[in-house]
Amino acid sequence: MADQRSLAERYPEVTRIPYHVGIIMDGNGRWAQARGLPRVAGHKAGTDNLRRVLTAASDFGIKVLTVYAFSTENWGRPPDEVAGLMTILGQAIRRETNELHANDVCIRHSGRLDGVAPRLAQQIQHAVALTCNNTRITLNVAFNYGGRAEIVDAVKQILREGVKPEDVTEGLLSDYLYTGGLPDPDLIIRTGGEYRLSNFLIWQAAYAEYYATPTFWPDFDEAEFATALTEYSQRERRFGKVPTADV
Repeated sequence: MADQRSLAERYPEVTRIPYHVGIIMDGNGRWAQARGLPRVAGHKAGTDNLRRVLTAASDFGIKVLTVYAFSTENWGRPPDEVAGLMTILGQAIRRETNELHANDVCIRHSGRLDGVAPRLAQQIQHAVALTCNNTRITLNVAFNYGGRAEIVDAVKQILREGVKPEDVTEGLLSDYLYTGGLPDPDLIIRTGGEYRLSNFLIWQAAYAEYYATPTFWPDFDEAEFATALTEYSQRERRFGKVPTADV
């Protein structure tokens, strides 16, 4: 029988909810290999898991969830794996967009669309346009994304618009990033046991809290999410300052 209690009742140790959470969804390939399956099966399982985690994020009260779906460096993977990833993403967009829209989810895309197959690019643009006014939670998908490329693109646009050097501030540069208009992430979660950013939100995550788990992404569930949020609840965010008690 399903547990009918609210998330607050099930996880009382989660006492502080981040507004914006970023997730590096790692471990799909290793999850599949451990089961004797092709790597693409792991990517399919990982894509299917996103709905479960998005639902948990919304139920916890998180307002922005940014997920690292495909990096600019991932094009260097074997062609059959890349092709499989593109197919899975296209299928997920077609299958999920209308329901996400009905559930008041705003879909955003962070990354470049050049180099992406025209049909897939059109599907992404349609999903973004259809859901742009939804307010329950923002699902920001970092696809064909690289943190350094993002900064380069922002600087190029600033130069194209003739912004004066003295007018360039951290806030202005932030507005020109793919994530312009979104607050910086409070918490970055990485699944799969690795301890690196992998070019993910390297500007925005300057003062984010980090949490890593050995759990592969397809197995990352509500309880795992609650564990990450519990640890976040216990952190004292200082933003480069000393604790108030030490001042």
